[in-house]
Amino acid sequence: MKNTFLYIAILLLGLTSCDDRLNINPLQTIDAGQALSSEQDLQSAIIGAYGQLGNAALYGTNFNLLAELQAAEDYITWRGTFQGYREVATKTMTFANSEANRTWINGYQTINTVNNVLANLDKTTGATTRSQIEGEALFIRGILFFELVRYYAQPWGATATNSQPGLPLVLTPSTTVELANTQVPRSTVAQTYAQAIDDLTKAASLLPADNGTRADKFSALAFLSRVYLQQADYAKALDAANQVIASGSYRLNPGVSAVFRNRNTAESIFEIQQNDQNNAGSSNDGLTTFYGSVPIDGSPLGRGDVQINTSFVNSFSATDARRTELLYIGFRGTNRYYSGKFTNFGDNIPVIRLAELLLIRAECNLRLNSATGATPAADLNAVRTRANLAPIATPTLADVLQERVYELAFEGLRIHDVKRLRQTLIRRNADGTEVRYPWTDPNLVLPIPKREIDVNPAITQNEGY
Repeated sequence: MKNTFLYIAILLLGLTSCDDRLNINPLQTIDAGQALSSEQDLQSAIIGAYGQLGNAALYGTNFNLLAELQAAEDYITWRGTFQGYREVATKTMTFANSEANRTWINGYQTINTVNNVLANLDKTTGATTRSQIEGEALFIRGILFFELVRYYAQPWGATATNSQPGLPLVLTPSTTVELANTQVPRSTVAQTYAQAIDDLTKAASLLPADNGTRADKFSALAFLSRVYLQQADYAKALDAANQVIASGSYRLNPGVSAVFRNRNTAESIFEIQQNDQNNAGSSNDGLTTFYGSVPIDGSPLGRGDVQINTSFVNSFSATDARRTELLYIGFRGTNRYYSGKFTNFGDNIPVIRLAELLLIRAECNLRLNSATGATPAADLNAVRTRANLAPIATPTLADVLQERVYELAFEGLRIHDVKRLRQTLIRRNADGTEVRYPWTDPNLVLPIPKREIDVNPAITQNEGY
């Protein structure tokens, strides 16, 4: 792949001795001011942006792992040595938290890449190609604004008008060596969500129904369903989910593990493409590294840093295939459970899949007392029967929400569901005392990197940092 796409090399600061990544691959770089001068350059830039999405700071690790660690209570235990992740799990982050820093930095690097593409669409030679490239760039920017605002701002609904600080909405490419958002103030959460929705809506209108392993119309609609669900806009979440399901382009795999063991299955709507030579990491990064503890020829594959709490394992039905096939006793210690969703460094990473859309449609139909596309029972039971569970004839909202917990565990949704459902996390200490974290607790919001605060006087830090 040609190095014609825009990357800005940033040295991550603030890593402690316990947090050193021994195998971080350097980012491919070009001069920040270099323009994209041909359609081939634009295509290379888009391919590069997909590669950036798979970086360990984004979907390769952190967009998943941070959401799970932030809501670790009664669920998982972090047993690793990396201080940055431990601070996230124990809610003791400072402005120097290494994971918060690199996720923000890599997120805005990728936004800058696609902004450079959008600024050079005149280099395309045909309307179809232009629509595809523009749609993919808007898709990537839209999902990144959505992911980042959920981590770095108070959640949707924290204020009546969602006027709490959101993200710097950087919509033009940077031409300096500084981060793309230098001198851009934070927009509100309402404005940030509006931009993400606008980008994804346009992407859905521009992208083809089938774009191979790259984002297509239904990838954008699936993410729109997630965005609207986070806003509790159930009618729009329902409509977007139903469009994806009704397209007939996707179907549930016969088994619960198939989407995690095979590439681009019929259930997968969007996933990060990896292989054994090009992945998020096999030593100090990557989902298999942290979730895996698989005995392979007498030695472990994975560090086993994320242990599944026995109480959570025991909450599954004994016949649930997600327990019998996707939870296992690992290499490290007797009776220590681990997730079987990530057991090979080179496997693709499913980001959004049909089972989630079925549960979104079921939830929204229940909340709206409707049956758009199918009854809530039909959608819920499609997921349950696949997991070897008995159907529920007349499901309640609680049934659907509980099914989300089991079906989507360890897929990067946990803290976001806690926030949208306005729940309280409860940490139970060894001495019997409890610490409560309501859904708007500042400890559940990541800090803006100190470097950003230093170079951008227009940006404000989050509460508590």
